[in-house]
Amino acid sequence: MLKIGSHISSAKGFEAMGKTAVRLNATAFAFFTRNPRGGKAKAIDEEDVKRFQKIREQQRIEAVVAHAPYTMNACAARSDLREFAENIMRDDLQRMEYLPGNFYNFHPGSHVGQGIEEGVCLIAECLNRVLTGEQSTTVLLETMAGKGSEVGGRFEELRMILDRIERKDKMGICLDTCHVWDAGYDIAGHLDEVLEEFDRVIGLPFLRAVHLNDSMNPQGAHKDRHAVIGKGTIGLEAMVNIINHPLLRDLPFILETPNDEDGWAAEIALLRSYYREVI
Repeated sequence: MLKIGSHISSAKGFEAMGKTAVRLNATAFAFFTRNPRGGKAKAIDEEDVKRFQKIREQQRIEAVVAHAPYTMNACAARSDLREFAENIMRDDLQRMEYLPGNFYNFHPGSHVGQGIEEGVCLIAECLNRVLTGEQSTTVLLETMAGKGSEVGGRFEELRMILDRIERKDKMGICLDTCHVWDAGYDIAGHLDEVLEEFDRVIGLPFLRAVHLNDSMNPQGAHKDRHAVIGKGTIGLEAMVNIINHPLLRDLPFILETPNDEDGWAAEIALLRSYYREVI
């Protein structure tokens, strides 16, 4: 079964997200743990979570991928911003235990002139302070487009972070198709080779989710502008190859395309029509 869905607004709670997933015919979805630009998270309503879990079982929602706010920068130059990021991550991971066994995705951050090595060290130090042996959530580093001083535009940079993590069993990678394309990886013409490189540098067992997005930019543009599936420079054929690739097909796919709910439902239906079930 194709595990696919989109980002869903968490403003009205988990039950509402579950009902939206049903309308979209989604079997996975993502949500922001709080306003994507930062701020305080809403209190967890345990009854709301229970109602969502019932919907999840009925709909067979296979994966939930929470997304940290964009303002969270674990390798900021200012110590107060790093402390802010650490506090958000620790709080989010505690809250994720209401939905055990899911994923928490975040952008590694921007080193803002400190250099990749320092950025990597600061991200790893933050993770080593917040990860616990008891948590059931897998934390995902997202592949980035490499714009400005972003950390994570190359597979090697993500490997450098993982090498410094004490609890590697709590870690994974979310591959964003737009980001890796914009970073220079040719997932349209040479998907096998890109995955071979990922395996050599990071290791395929770390790959746990995919953000499925087309791109408005040419390969290697380092800009990060998402496009609707089949309407960008990566193209529909490449997207179909990605969801059917034997190394990727069983992962959860999350749409972050510039669309509304009707558009996401249409994209989900389109991709399902091209998904080849393995007997």
